[in-house]
Amino acid sequence: MNKYLVETVSIFRMRYVVEAKEATHARDEVVISLKDTNFNEFSQNHMDEIISSVREITDEEYLKIFDEDNSYIKDWTDEQKFQFVQKIDYDKYNTYEESDSSCKHTLVDAECCGLCNP
Repeated sequence: MNKYLVETVSIFRMRYVVEAKEATHARDEVVISLKDTNFNEFSQNHMDEIISSVREITDEEYLKIFDEDNSYIKDWTDEQKFQFVQKIDYDKYNTYEESDSSCKHTLVDAECCGLCNP
């Protein structure tokens, strides 16, 4: 099977509570203090994850990217590194049958509405 690198961006709503004389001072304090490890958020909520790119990669590219992104475990064996590859269980979804090439639904559509596999 081919491997595809799917890159996403996560969006969080962060809340901070700041005592200040004016709202602009509170806003400025958040901007200035974000890199300060003692400046804590009041709460956070994960809002969404957006796919920014998808591209096919080779096993060699996978290992190179793995080591770049996870330098603290770059000494792992290739077998251990490949355990992070997510595999689609096409038997579970049974979405695209070879005999029905007219199907235009994605795995997400089929999982949600059952149009391809009622």
